Amino acid sequence: MTQLFYQEEIKGTEMILDPEESRHLTKVLRKPIGDIVLFTNGKGSLYTCRITDNNPKQTKLVVVSQEFVPKPTHYIHLAIAPTKNSDRMEWMMEKITEIGVDEVTFIQTENSERTQVNYERLRKKAITACKQSCQTWIPDIHEMTDLDTFLADKTLDTYTKFICYVDETIPGHLIQVAEPNQSYLVLVGPEGDFGPGEISSAFQRGFTPCSLGKNKLRTETAGIAVVHTLQLLNT
Repeated sequence: MTQLFYQEEIKGTEMILDPEESRHLTKVLRKPIGDIVLFTNGKGSLYTCRITDNNPKQTKLVVVSQEFVPKPTHYIHLAIAPTKNSDRMEWMMEKITEIGVDEVTFIQTENSERTQVNYERLRKKAITACKQSCQTWIPDIHEMTDLDTFLADKTLDTYTKFICYVDETIPGHLIQVAEPNQSYLVLVGPEGDFGPGEISSAFQRGFTPCSLGKNKLRTETAGIAVVHTLQLLNT
């Protein structure tokens, strides 16, 4: 797979692209009529399509074939406190999507520097990253929720849960304490880290403390480290 395009709704055997994607396909990439193009709906389906009309405002294609790409046996859910600088979160979203994350929840903690995120911009970053890395699954992205509410969610009990925070006494690195082929939920705090009470609450909810190494990482770097570590574990 050398190039992948995205269309949220693909129904039937014909498809009409919006003006932005049409222009990209016909003007930027100069795709002619008859060219074969790969599309995904971001939900695991991969469509092989042929261009039937290369109108730069309304490109038309016909679906030649379709296949479903299942998710791997492991699942990565990152719950992270967003940084004050929104650009850093967008950069992180792009990178963890490329590496392979399934779900992201933004949490508000006592030391959080931001109380909201631009969900639409983050989703666009994720879509672009999926296209670039040729992935057929776009991660689920949740808007801000406070940590206490998040921890009280009973559906989280199905995960193998970890919390990363700055403490030199934590004995195990994430790659040492996690096991392959699991559904993981990992908490990453803000620049000011989690408060003692928040760490205690996480312990009560079954979260295991883990390290990401000796160096003190920025929040967005820690998020990338978590996803990369778990993908390496499952390689």
